[in-house]
Amino acid sequence: MVAVDPQQLRTFVTVARLASFSEAARELGYTQSAVSQQIAALEADLGAALLVRRPVGPTGAGRRLLEHAAPLLVRLEAARADVARLAGAPSARLVLGATPLAVGATLGRALGEVRRIYPGVEPVVRVLAQDVLPAQVATGEVDLALIDGLAAPSDPLALPDVGPLRTVAVAERPVAVALPVGHPLAGHRGLALADLSAARWLDAPDLTPTAARLRAAAGVDGFRPAVRYQGTDLHGLLALVAAGHGLTLLPEPVLARAPGVGSAPIAVPRLAHRTELVHGSLPEGPAALLVRLLEGSRGDRDRLAAPNSVARGVGPDEMITR
Repeated sequence: MVAVDPQQLRTFVTVARLASFSEAARELGYTQSAVSQQIAALEADLGAALLVRRPVGPTGAGRRLLEHAAPLLVRLEAARADVARLAGAPSARLVLGATPLAVGATLGRALGEVRRIYPGVEPVVRVLAQDVLPAQVATGEVDLALIDGLAAPSDPLALPDVGPLRTVAVAERPVAVALPVGHPLAGHRGLALADLSAARWLDAPDLTPTAARLRAAAGVDGFRPAVRYQGTDLHGLLALVAAGHGLTLLPEPVLARAPGVGSAPIAVPRLAHRTELVHGSLPEGPAALLVRLLEGSRGDRDRLAAPNSVARGVGPDEMITR
């Protein structure tokens, strides 16, 4: 693999994803002949056929290479972006990626402080799925990210290794099962997650833990989805809960004022809804300032705009550094 050309690898991944040489050529801006030549050169380099031509699809060796290719390409892009950040001049850009439930009051206050210090900056917040955000931070598509998920208390989230990124916990909240008002378990003081494995569940992977994650946390089978919910609209998900279409697991504070929705905390196993800040090296500017604010370091408010100054943010009781 040392001699493999990254561009040939990228072309192979694109052809396999689109199942078409011609479509891959259009996406990459090559001729179809150039794409065919790159694939042939890669196959000659590795001594194995990687793609079946009609219909186009990976061979056994090609499927194995795909398992290696995606993380390799991300790490290459991450290395390029990391070096560029370290060598870069101060940046006025602020692009934040966030999972839907990670955006809250702490971020709002911090963004307000950034805009006070950098009045010309127009922050961009992109709401995206958890599984794509670490790579987007590593490759520079977003400057930093707030990612939420389910974890044991004080345990880090299980994020993919895509490069030398720093992660800092900015919040941990108790989790509860969302139930329709009037459900026999609504208001219960504490439930065992395993006891709910046979219930009807809503499958909302962009908002709540997947069935596989629930099975792993409870240590039992079950948690079969009754309704699949695709999207990031929390109000829509809670409306389905209120109408009795299924249960879901959410941070307890989110359920406090949801109309038609009751809740009961999960007591066994001990779980937390954890939000982490993920970032790489950043040149001085609004993104670096936002990182300092969210990481919770303390200092004189008037010194926030100075390079390497200490920022005021959340208190130490809200911060856990991985």
